[in-house]
Amino acid sequence: MSARRLYLDRSPGEVRGVVTLDERPERLIIHRDEDDPRLRLGARLVGRVANVEPALASAFVDLGAGAEAILSFKPDARPNRGQAIEVEIRGEPRRGKLAVVRALGPAEGAPRLVAPAPDIAAELLRLSPEAEIVTGRAAREAADEAEAEALETVHALPNGGDLAIEPTRALVAIDVDLGDRKGADAKRVTRQANLAALGTAARLLRLKGLGGIVVIDLVGRGHDGQALLAAARIAFGPDNPGVAIGPVGRFGTMELSLPRRTRPILETLLDGQGAISDRTLAQRLIRRLQAEGEALRGARLVGRCAPAVADAAANLLPILAEQLGARFALKAEAGFARERLEVAAE
Repeated sequence: MSARRLYLDRSPGEVRGVVTLDERPERLIIHRDEDDPRLRLGARLVGRVANVEPALASAFVDLGAGAEAILSFKPDARPNRGQAIEVEIRGEPRRGKLAVVRALGPAEGAPRLVAPAPDIAAELLRLSPEAEIVTGRAAREAADEAEAEALETVHALPNGGDLAIEPTRALVAIDVDLGDRKGADAKRVTRQANLAALGTAARLLRLKGLGGIVVIDLVGRGHDGQALLAAARIAFGPDNPGVAIGPVGRFGTMELSLPRRTRPILETLLDGQGAISDRTLAQRLIRRLQAEGEALRGARLVGRCAPAVADAAANLLPILAEQLGARFALKAEAGFARERLEVAAE
């Protein structure tokens, strides 16, 4: 039986939550201090209808302080422009896309946050109520492992072969490859690879926070469509409600539609050009300083990094000092590569 475990890692400026499935990362939740709490999944707000698009059955809702969301409505529940309504965030904003809200009822007053979203600990327990939350070093290792796997494109399959996950503007493309998977019966080998790919793809899509239209390019020909459809329903069951799975098509692909709820994790970890962001690298450096500071009580520690990373880490250093004392410093090194991070005692 599949076992899920929960981990919670706290560091200055960031909290990371991890769910593992059979000891592999399945979900990664990251909250940073600078995130807007109004736009987190589950937050409840008073908003004001800024514009109504009847042809699209959608309305734009002003959440205040420049934040906006989109609300879909039924013909008999069309809101009025200027109307104040209470809403709940049902889909976090993505790059180039607004947050999605659902209407809870009429409201009064200016746009404002009514109730914050559940924190990461509460969200972890919602996902696996029977599990206990692990903290400390084990949680940090689990979060680092989850982050590393989320950043990968090609992922190994159990017993050989791999799959590649590549999001595009239109859809998420997944390619399954046999690789070095061996066996005398080619049909059996391809069937096992495809079944393994469905389970692995479901876990990784949850880990990466990806949804929308997903196209899986299965390996081989003459697929057992019913077996693959049954396996997909089990693999993607945790993503319900909102999952739609199509049959295997004539070109050997399976199409799915998965609900988009959270911001893709790569949008948190990467910059607009697809490189690891200065903010993410700064967080890594601060975690290293924190770990060394806890291990070397009283030592004065210096973190050396590229100038842009030092700039991103500057606001995090005072938080670390509050926890472990004012014995940490940053040194910007003009010749350092962006991902080069060093911590040493003075």
